[in-house]
Amino acid sequence: MFRLDKKLARIRSGKYRRTDFIIADAKDPDMGPSIQSAGPARQPDGAFTRYRTRAEFLDQIKAVIAQDIVDVMLTSVSNLEQLVTADAFEGSNVKPAIRANDTTDIWVGRGMGYAKHPSRPFRSASLSHVRFGSKGRSARVKPYLTDLGLYSITFTNDIDGDVASLKAFRDFRADAEANDFQYFLEVFNPNVPTGVAPETLPHFINDSIARCLAGLTEAERPQFLKIAYNGPKAMEELSSYDPSLVVGVLGGGAGTTRDCFELIHQAEKSGARVALFGRKINLAESPLAMVRAMRAVADGDLSPLDAVKAYHGDLKKEKIRANRELDADSEITESVLKI
Repeated sequence: MFRLDKKLARIRSGKYRRTDFIIADAKDPDMGPSIQSAGPARQPDGAFTRYRTRAEFLDQIKAVIAQDIVDVMLTSVSNLEQLVTADAFEGSNVKPAIRANDTTDIWVGRGMGYAKHPSRPFRSASLSHVRFGSKGRSARVKPYLTDLGLYSITFTNDIDGDVASLKAFRDFRADAEANDFQYFLEVFNPNVPTGVAPETLPHFINDSIARCLAGLTEAERPQFLKIAYNGPKAMEELSSYDPSLVVGVLGGGAGTTRDCFELIHQAEKSGARVALFGRKINLAESPLAMVRAMRAVADGDLSPLDAVKAYHGDLKKEKIRANRELDADSEITESVLKI
């Protein structure tokens, strides 16, 4: 049993404590932005002239796994295969997971305009290969990679598009059941104008989530949710509506270091029990120091502002130049966090 399973069990039983807050590292951006998503190969002085190679990106993932603070490591299937073959998860408490689908709204590579159109369902990953393995070129490929994946859906208030997305979700659930595969559900904010008033949009998303899960048995439901933080009112509404539904927040843009810690603090206070952050970790000057500070904020050991100071202290110890001065990095810049 992974640490994730124990935490989910306590959360669902009503015995949640701050140390049960789940942190996931979303190292799956190669399914969207692709090469640039590996992040800059930054030098200690902050300069960079290229993006990381895949090998360098995998090394960073291995370091986060070895640190053993995050509860879930989410990657693409191809990268998870490399990590499992290299025994990166051997003896680890970190649960591996794969991005199980790659809808068109995450196709944001250089020069691509797909994300300007309403999201369309699409799935690259083969659950049978992920779950039970396949005959590959390497003799060391493990029998299976994982039994957990992220499924993503985006509601746009377009009846044809949303019906198509829900049909694809239904097909995925049948495939997951056939392969003894579990999932958590990511629901993005709409990627195109919807005609829904801004003040109503968070509730449109909440209602869309509740509606799409209402026809599912307990066995078909996601292990937890991953949604955008649309303010405390919307988060409290969804998390209190159905206590059996574990709600988590996605990280969004990189923002300031204060934005990262403030998001965890405010979301947890409003009922979220999971944080799944990608760019906020991957683009940090020191991903390992960032993860340590995130855990301290989630546990209640440090306030968001104190965590920023601690993080900058770690950067000095590691002789890494910060992207921003401490005062600027201590500012809250994301508007939803200023509510």
